[in-house]
Formats: sequence, C-alpha cells, structure tokens
Amino acid sequence: MSAANPFHHVYDANGFELPFGIELHLPSIFGFQLSKFMVLQAVAFVFCLLVFKGLAKRIATGEPVKGRWWNFWEAILLYVRDEVVRPTIGEGHHDHDDEHDHGHDDATTVSAVHPADQYLPFVLSCFFYVLICNLLGAIPWLGSATGNLNVTGPLALTAFGAVVIFGSQASGPVGFWMSLSPSIDIPGKMAILKIVLVPMIWIIELVGLFIKHGVLAVRLFANIMAGHTVIAVILGFIAIGADAVNPNLWYIITPASILGQVLIGLLELFVAFLQAYVFSFLATLFISAAVHPH
Repeated sequence: MSAANPFHHVYDANGFELPFGIELHLPSIFGFQLSKFMVLQAVAFVFCLLVFKGLAKRIATGEPVKGRWWNFWEAILLYVRDEVVRPTIGEGHHDHDDEHDHGHDDATTVSAVHPADQYLPFVLSCFFYVLICNLLGAIPWLGSATGNLNVTGPLALTAFGAVVIFGSQASGPVGFWMSLSPSIDIPGKMAILKIVLVPMIWIIELVGLFIKHGVLAVRLFANIMAGHTVIAVILGFIAIGADAVNPNLWYIITPASILGQVLIGLLELFVAFLQAYVFSFLATLFISAAVHPH
C-alpha cells in the first residue's frame, strides 16, 4: 500500500492498514489473492445471514419479536416490504380479482400473503447487503466495498438478471423481450410506419434497459466513493497545516478538520441508508416494469 497516494485508503488492497503503522496482509489461496473488499463483503454476508436467520426463527414462533436489536431489523424489513416492494410492484391482475370477489366494501381487507412478496427475498437481500457494506465503511481502518465499481457492477448485473428472470416468468421468455416495445395503434395508411417504428423503439428500450442498470452501479459507487474522498481531503488539511510556513495555522486547521470529518461522517451514515434504499427501490421499479409491462 503506497502512502504516496492520499486516497489509497478508499481503494481495494491486499490487506488492512491498522493503527501505529501495522499492516495486516491477506493470504493468497491456491494462487487467488484475497483482497480487503472481498473480506468485507464476506463479513456483510455472514452478518446478514446470522441476523435474519435469528429474526426468522423468532418470527416463526408466531409471537411478537422482542428486544431492541431484533425490533430494529424487523422495523427496517417491514418498511421495505410495506413502503417499497408492495406499493411499487402492486398486485397486478389480483387487483381486479379482489374487487370482483369482495367488492369495494372490502377494499381494506389485506391478504396474509401479498402477490408482490415473492420478490421480497431478492429486494431485501439487495437492501441489507448494500447497507451493511456501506456501514462497514464508517468503521475506521476498514473500507466500503460499495465504493468500488468492481463490486457495484456485479450487484447491478444481478439486478439485471433478476429483472430478466422475473419478467420471463410473468410474460414468458419471448413475451418479456417483445414487451420492451409497446403496442402502437396507427390508423389507416399510416400503419406502414409500424414497420419502422416498432423495431426502432424496441432497440431504444433495449439499450435503455442496459443503461438503467449501468447507472444503478455507477450511482452507488459514485456516492460512496465521493463521501470517503471528501473525508480524506478534509483530514489531509491537517498535514498541510503541519507543513505550513506559519505553525500556528495547525492549531486552527486541526480542530476545524476534525469537526468537519465528524459532520461528514454523520452524513455518511445517512448516505449509507439512503443509497441502500435507492438501490433497492430502483431494482424494485425495474422488476415492476418487467412483470407488469403494460
């Protein structure tokens, strides 16, 4: 790890930098070099597994979940379910069936299992995995794996795969890809324009599908990377003050830089939750568009 680059701590590395100049180097397994972000992603995975395995065990009893720790995670889970997945994806054709069977007087009746809940495992996995990776970046000497395009890129690719799979399940493999181009009703002799318009719109929508998921990766990477870069710049002012011609400037710059770092750190905590929400919300929007093309 080179100290010549003031932003080296926001990049991936083959080890962890600890206080007092200690470096913890990661091993190479069968010729495959482990990196810091690989370890942090594994930590995020294990953390999510343990938390939600414990939460699922408590929910399965049928009793209310007790304890601040478990209530905290349950509250976030219910928020994602009730405020993101269910209202965004909706019930589809079930809306009409429920009205037909129960009438408008029973509109307040909520079924135990919502049709959109089948997409919950994927969306919740995205949200909590991104959230934990973001929060790990708030711990000194660790780092945020989601501040690397090599991490957010595969995450967006996974979301793209989920969109294709869920869309194909809803409309069929051919129907999903054909639904990218909406039906065009052109009357009379102008109908011949459909020969040109339909393929052109289909290509535009196909390119847009790839661009949307590409932006999903860049958005997360850019926001997390920018936050850590700002913190590095603010702390770098302390070193600049130490080398200043007037040594008294150090006593002014240092407390101001520390205060700025604390405030930016608090903002980073908010951004960690916000970007996890944005990623999962956009993924939900894309899934909704795929399963309800019309």
